[in-house]
Amino acid sequence: MEQGKGLQDMGKMPSMGRGHVGGARRFSSSAKPQNAKGTLKRILRIYLKWGRAIFAAVVLTALASGITVLLPYFTGRAFDAFQARTGTVQRDLLGTALFIMGSLYAANWLITTANGLCMLKVTQKLVFALRSEYFSKLQKLPLTFYDTRSHGDTMSRLTNDIDNISSTIAQATTQLISGVLTLTGSLVVMISLNLPLTGVVLLCVPLVAGLTKLIAGRSRSYFLRQQQSLGTLNGLIEENIRGLKMVKAFGRQEDVLEEFSVLNGQLFENSRKAQTWSGFLMPLMNVINNLIFTLVAIAGGIGTVSYGLSIGTVISFLTYSKHFAQPLNSVAGMFNTIQAALAGAERVFEILDEREETPDPPDAAVLEHPAGEVAFCNVDFSYEQGRKVLEDVSFQVHAGEVVALVGETGAGKTTLVNLLTRFYDPDRGRILIDGVDTVTITRRSLRDCFSVVLQDTCLFTGTIMDNIRYSRPQAGDEEVIKAARMACAHEFITRLPKGYQTEVSGSTDTLSQGQRQLLAIARAVLCQAPILILDEATSSVDTRTEKSIQRALVTLMEGHTSFLIAHRLSTIRDADKIMVIGDGRIQETGTHEELMRKKGVYYRMVAGQMGQEV
Repeated sequence: MEQGKGLQDMGKMPSMGRGHVGGARRFSSSAKPQNAKGTLKRILRIYLKWGRAIFAAVVLTALASGITVLLPYFTGRAFDAFQARTGTVQRDLLGTALFIMGSLYAANWLITTANGLCMLKVTQKLVFALRSEYFSKLQKLPLTFYDTRSHGDTMSRLTNDIDNISSTIAQATTQLISGVLTLTGSLVVMISLNLPLTGVVLLCVPLVAGLTKLIAGRSRSYFLRQQQSLGTLNGLIEENIRGLKMVKAFGRQEDVLEEFSVLNGQLFENSRKAQTWSGFLMPLMNVINNLIFTLVAIAGGIGTVSYGLSIGTVISFLTYSKHFAQPLNSVAGMFNTIQAALAGAERVFEILDEREETPDPPDAAVLEHPAGEVAFCNVDFSYEQGRKVLEDVSFQVHAGEVVALVGETGAGKTTLVNLLTRFYDPDRGRILIDGVDTVTITRRSLRDCFSVVLQDTCLFTGTIMDNIRYSRPQAGDEEVIKAARMACAHEFITRLPKGYQTEVSGSTDTLSQGQRQLLAIARAVLCQAPILILDEATSSVDTRTEKSIQRALVTLMEGHTSFLIAHRLSTIRDADKIMVIGDGRIQETGTHEELMRKKGVYYRMVAGQMGQEV
C-alpha cells in the first residue's frame, strides 16, 4: 500500500528543530563506556537457542582439549625411552609413545575440523537470527526514531557490526571453551608430575591477568568509538550519494570533502588508538611466555642435575608451559577483533532495545467496510515535549467529502495526516474513523483505510508493474493498466523500452520526478481505499499534465473521503471544505467562496498567490 512508504516520506514535516538531532550526533566525540560482560552474556543466551549443536561442539572441544593435554605427556614419555646414562633406547616404549602421538594428532585434526564446521553453522544461524530480528525491529520502530537517527549509521549496524560478530564469535567461543578445558587438564597433569615446576608455570597467570586488564581498560572505549565513527562516516556517505545533485548544484563539493576528511580523520584516530593498544598485548604476552619457558628450563635443569628429575618430565613441562599460555595467547591475539565484535554487538542490541511504537491492544478491533467519516476531538500533539505543534484541534469530515488543508509551511498540515494514519499518537484527545477511536483499531486494518500520494515518491526495485501493484499485490495486470490510464501514466509507460516491465528502483533517476509522481497516483487509484490523502500530489508536474491529473483525481475522489494538502489555488478551490491551519490551530473553515467573503487569512493567502494587494 502506498502509505507503507510514509515511514520515510511522512517524517519530513517541520518539527521545530528535531531534524538537527542527527547533525548534532554526527559531530559528537563522546562515547559512553559499555557493559562488555552484559553484552557477552546476552550473546551466549542467544546461542542457547541451538543447545544441541552447542552441546555437540562442547563435547568435540573437550575431546580436542583432552588430546592437547595428553600430547606433552607422551612427548615426555618418548624422551624417557632414551637412556642417556646407559646409551640405550627402550624401543617398545618409544614405538608405543610415537604410535599414540600419531593417533592423537590424527584424531585431533578430525575433531577440530568437525568442531569448526559445527560452530560456524551455529554462528551463521546466530547472525541470520540477529539480522532478521534487527530488520524486523526497524519495521516496528516509531517515526521519531528515524527522525533522530542517521540512516547510514542504522545501516552500518545491520551490516558492519553484525559482520564483526559473525567473523569473531565462532572462533572466540571455541577458543574460550578449549582454553578453559586445556588449562584445567594441563594443571591437573602438571600437579601429578611435579608440584614445584607447576608453581613456576603458574607464575604466568597473574602476569597475564594484570596485562589483559590494563590493555582491555584502555582499548575497549577506542573500539566502541571506532564503530561509532564508522557508522557516522557511512551516514555522511549515504547522504552525499543521495543528495549529490544538490551538492553539485550549490557547489558544496569542497565542503563535503572537508567534512568527510574530518570524520575520516576521527575514524583513523580511533582505529589507530584501538589497534595500537590491542597490539601491545601479543608482544608482551610473548615476553611473558618466553620468561616462563626460561624459568621452567632453569628449574628443570636444576631438578635433573640435583634431584634426579627425569628429562622426559622436564620436556613435558616445557611443552605444558607453552600449552598453558597458548589459550591466553590465542585470546590475546584476537583481542582486537573480540573488542570490535563486542562493540558492534552493543550497538546492535541498542537498536533491539529501542522502544517500539505502541502495540495494538489485545482487544483491538478490525475495521471492516469503513465509510470514511473522520473526526478530531480536542487533539494536542508535539514532537518535542513542551513545544506543541497542534493544540486543541477539533473538526469533523463526513464520508465522501473533499477537504483541503492549507497553511504556511510548518503549520501542521502533514502532522494532521500523520496523526490520522497513526504514524504518531496524539498527546491528548481522540481521533475517530466512523465513530471508532483509532487507538482501538488494529494498525493493519486502520492503514487499509488510506491511500496516500506524497510529494516525494518512493519507488522500489522492480518493474513499473510491480511498483503500481505495490498498493494492492493481488491486482491483475489489466487492473494495473486501467489505474495507470486513469492517472495519465499509461502514455509515458508505453514509451519506455520495456513498457510496464521496465526495471526501476528508488536509488536511480531513470524517471523524472513528474513521472514518478504519476506512478504514485496510479498506486492510489489501484488501492481503492475509502480515504484518500494527497500531499502536494501535483507539485512536480507541468501545467498540462496537472490538468489531466486533476481530471483523473476528480474521478478518483468520487465516493472517497479526500484530504488535499496543496498550495495551488487550482487544486483546492473546488473542495467541499477548506481548513486553514496556523499557529497549531484551525483558524478558518469553509468553502472557497465563504472564506473569500470573510476576507480573513485564506483571502490574504489567495490574494498573495495571485499577486494582488490586500
